[in-house]
Amino acid sequence: MKQNKYDDENFFSAYEKMPRSINGLESAGEWHVLKALLPELRDKSILDLGCGFGWHCRYAREQQARAVIGVDISEKMLQKAREKTDDPLISYIRMPIEDINFSDEQFDVVISSLAFHYVKSFEVICKKVYKYLKPGGSFVFSVEHPIFTSRDEQDWYYDEKGDRLHWAVDNYQSEGIRETTFLTENVIKYHRTFSTYLNDLIDAGFTIKAVKEPEPSEEMLESIPEMKDELRRPMFLIISAQK
Repeated sequence: MKQNKYDDENFFSAYEKMPRSINGLESAGEWHVLKALLPELRDKSILDLGCGFGWHCRYAREQQARAVIGVDISEKMLQKAREKTDDPLISYIRMPIEDINFSDEQFDVVISSLAFHYVKSFEVICKKVYKYLKPGGSFVFSVEHPIFTSRDEQDWYYDEKGDRLHWAVDNYQSEGIRETTFLTENVIKYHRTFSTYLNDLIDAGFTIKAVKEPEPSEEMLESIPEMKDELRRPMFLIISAQK
């Protein structure tokens, strides 16, 4: 299934209002961790899978990347990306991540932010990315944490006052579709275990360099009081791997 929820008018309207959509990377709670895992980007060829508004593409060029390609399934996302981009060395391609087809050893770095939990087969993505990376190339990505995606509800348990009691994990070993709510109803995500993420990378030939379960930055914890609940369970998983 190649879901294009971001071209749904109601979904996209809600997404546009998110802090990370308005303010960019500095409003993304996991960015400070992902940023630290990125290799030197100067003079590198970069591929961004699920590029959205193009924030990571433009960041790569700010770091003097040689050329950047952003791929996304959503025309609305790419329209915003093009509006925000004035750089001939950044190219945007409308395409499902599953359908990418590039030259062998074309890229030095492949990045992806919170996209692969919308993709049915992570194994296929790993094999393609490995093929497209140059020897020594880096694959750095974030996904929603398997603890977060295990249940359809993907929400806290609340008491009668509406206070958050705990985050439940269930059906963890049962990988596959989760019919959930994110901004709107009827959003399809794919749950896979922590070990599947790691083993798919290893089986494709990657060496795993770092695994992170990021906490909000101190600045976010101070400025957004409700962020303290993000310390109670990991929401994101970030992995750095090398060919």
